[in-house]
Amino acid sequence: MEWGKIWVLGVCMLLFVTSGYAQGKQPEKDKLQHSRSLNRLNKARSPYLQQHADNPVDWYEWGDEALEKARKENKPLIISIGYAACHWCHVMEHESFMDSTVAKLMNDNFVAIKIDREERPDIDQIYMNAAQLLTGSGGWPLNAFALPDGRPFYAGTYFPKAQWKDLLRQISDIYKNQHEKAVAQAKAVTQGIRSQEVITVAGKADPGFTTEAYDKLFDGWDSRIDHKRGGYARAPKFPLPVGWEFLLQYHYLTGNKEALKAVTTTLDAMSRGGIYDQVGGGFARYSTDARWFAPHFEKMLYDNGQLVSLYAHAYQVTNEEKYAGVIRETLDFIAREMTHTSGGFYSSLNADSEGEEGKFYVWTKKELENALDSKTAKLLIDYFQVTVSGNWEGGKNILYRKSDAGTFAQKHNIAREQWEETLAQARKTLLKERSKRIRPTTDDKILTGWNALMLKGYVNAYLALGEKSYLEAAVKNAGFLEKNMMGEDGHLWRNYKDGEAGIDGFLDDYALLADAYIQLYQATFNVHWLRLAKKITGYAITHFRDENSGMFYYTSDQSENLVARKMEITDNVIPASNSVMAGVLYRLGEYFYDKDHIRMSRTMLAHTEEYMAKGGPYYANWAMLMGLIAYQPYEIAVMGGDAGTKSHDLQKKYLPTALFMGGTAENLPLLENKLVDGETMIYVCRDKVCQLPVQEVRDALDQLEKDW
Repeated sequence: MEWGKIWVLGVCMLLFVTSGYAQGKQPEKDKLQHSRSLNRLNKARSPYLQQHADNPVDWYEWGDEALEKARKENKPLIISIGYAACHWCHVMEHESFMDSTVAKLMNDNFVAIKIDREERPDIDQIYMNAAQLLTGSGGWPLNAFALPDGRPFYAGTYFPKAQWKDLLRQISDIYKNQHEKAVAQAKAVTQGIRSQEVITVAGKADPGFTTEAYDKLFDGWDSRIDHKRGGYARAPKFPLPVGWEFLLQYHYLTGNKEALKAVTTTLDAMSRGGIYDQVGGGFARYSTDARWFAPHFEKMLYDNGQLVSLYAHAYQVTNEEKYAGVIRETLDFIAREMTHTSGGFYSSLNADSEGEEGKFYVWTKKELENALDSKTAKLLIDYFQVTVSGNWEGGKNILYRKSDAGTFAQKHNIAREQWEETLAQARKTLLKERSKRIRPTTDDKILTGWNALMLKGYVNAYLALGEKSYLEAAVKNAGFLEKNMMGEDGHLWRNYKDGEAGIDGFLDDYALLADAYIQLYQATFNVHWLRLAKKITGYAITHFRDENSGMFYYTSDQSENLVARKMEITDNVIPASNSVMAGVLYRLGEYFYDKDHIRMSRTMLAHTEEYMAKGGPYYANWAMLMGLIAYQPYEIAVMGGDAGTKSHDLQKKYLPTALFMGGTAENLPLLENKLVDGETMIYVCRDKVCQLPVQEVRDALDQLEKDW
């Protein structure tokens, strides 16, 4: 993740500690023996917190008990934040938190709190801001030191054991003997946190968004893009799917071929690289290098959900079968390894197994030769760039490709169909062989917002490929979330684990689920999903919206009072919850003729308009909303008994500025006076002006291509 350097003015840091991500192999587990009794995290519901239950550190979960203990004993807090799939979080645990001498320093001088950032992103936001303000960078594990009331005065990321012990002693000494300096630092840092990514000024009353302004947005992207290897011109490389989604929309609206080329180059390179699981499907979180070769091996639900949608849209644009293959393989992985029987989706797979990062996924040349017949093994060794010495640690190989299946088949004078059949069978064999290994652990908590991204991915895969099982999986997940994560008034829970939901939802849960339900409505014409989107959006307006600025806080007005109440504005590995909510408001406003919703959306967009040209992928979702508004959406109503089939035929095409509705007249203003008897009719409208209804999909597509 690319963090900008932000400094607290006028604050001198008293400690100079080198902090950052270590390189090289994970160390052996500390040999010091300690009591194996479990600490209070044994009762935590988070799989990540449970991983720390055998630490000798006297960990607390975030809550009144820990804060009250700190106040009563006048001890500073250690707030240590990570997540189950985080490799360097495990490294620091093994090096430091399993060490009895380190634990004694922590237990004697601090109150230590462990936090799963995926459960409590609201807390993570605050202390990540602190790290950025104090050190200019951030990441996980995140370790912050704070006053008993939670105000941070120092924060950093990974610390090797020796540095961590030195830091503990220095912080403890300053807190005890120079207390006023710690308080002054905490006051300044907290002030800085409260001023970051919070908009308080009123928005423009009537902002205008023009096609000319939108068309210029691509000008600032060229220098960011790695046109040869795909992605952005940097290392490490994160997929950041929303940026490529914007460029697909930009290509659709402007006809710019360079924008499309940037997308296809990226998607081709990612699917050939080590970031993609060449045996089992699915994507790792990011590549540590500039060529998508060496991943951090954790697999996150949110990445795979968004990337399924992205490859589905790319398939709609290009009709390239290789993109369909990535979709199918990724969804096979999700169904096989990340889906609860009730229809919910798990959060992540660990990077590590048997104490080693990536061990589950890498191969020796000998292992491939033993698993496959000699002819097939020879071909796969060439196809996946496998060598005797290996391209990874310990003579192992990360499987990756330099060419697609067609080019490889031609090189070896094999019929493409024959090679694809051989490859598919070999992958099944290798997958079966790999399943005998010790698996990475699964973080099996079910998060509302992340599930919404996967739900939307399944819907988009169905629309692109027509595979009904994908729509069935989407509907099952949508029903699971409605039943288990939603209250009668539209309130959402964030987390589901072991049959129970808990933790009040955050803005991303509301925005992403409403967005997914709107997409599911368009695929099914079941108005129930659209009404649910409206209900949970209504709850968010009541409890999250700042009346003055028109933006939404990340936390509800019903949430606990943390040291700062933040807004999420810039898009990143997941689009910002405010940008998603702005898009939801606009679409609901169009569906229900709700001028207030449209006004809210336009006001939110106006706050970010000046940043879009320079912000690139970090304002990409906002830019997509600008394109929708500037070019005006198509309203496509398909009415009659064959509405589902004809609507799906239309939605096989990439139509990013179209809103679909229909089936029967279901109390939507846009469906009033549309015929529902007799032949199925297609109405193509824009700004409430409709072309003559047509019966054929081709005729409707022709109307979309006309100048209005």
